[in-house]
Amino acid sequence: MRLLAGIALMLAAMSAYSAPKTLLVLGDSLSAEYGLERGRGWTQLLQQRLQQNKIDATVVNSSISGDTTIGGKNRLPALLARNKPDVVVIELGSNDALRGLQLKTTQDNLQAMIDAAHQSRAKVLLVGMQIPPNYGPDYTRRFSDMFQALAKQNKTPLVPFFMDGIAANMELFQADRIHPNEQAQPILLDNVWTHLKPLVGLK
Repeated sequence: MRLLAGIALMLAAMSAYSAPKTLLVLGDSLSAEYGLERGRGWTQLLQQRLQQNKIDATVVNSSISGDTTIGGKNRLPALLARNKPDVVVIELGSNDALRGLQLKTTQDNLQAMIDAAHQSRAKVLLVGMQIPPNYGPDYTRRFSDMFQALAKQNKTPLVPFFMDGIAANMELFQADRIHPNEQAQPILLDNVWTHLKPLVGLK
């Protein structure tokens, strides 16, 4: 009986492991294909990479250009109820800094989103950002440290810097020198993929 029970549990675990997954991306213009031809952004490349790795998963990109953590926090409950994601990728915070919002407010909003995702039994990948040094060294450091502190506190995987490998190369930006161009999208994907793989069952 114990052997049969053990086999049943193993089969159930394998079934859950291989079941179709939904990945919800909650971001701003960096994930919303701002200035790009539709279907050229890193989230669409993520869908393709999942298929290439034979991962049965659907990427739901619910990113909005200009969105802040306040907007993300307000939108997330309905998105969780509608999509029932297995993984939530949170890529928000940059517009908070641009609008001069208090770091405490940004941190509280990100924490609320992490809590909501966990309460819906979704795993979370937090995407870290950095801001230009003209904001001042103290604010710049505290903004970057905020993502690391949230990841550590919630035991949540973290992409240390979403724009790693892009930020210092102006050839990878659109004419506005703010938004990554099409050539930068595979780099954004690679920055996320390293930390996302374990959440979808890949080593």
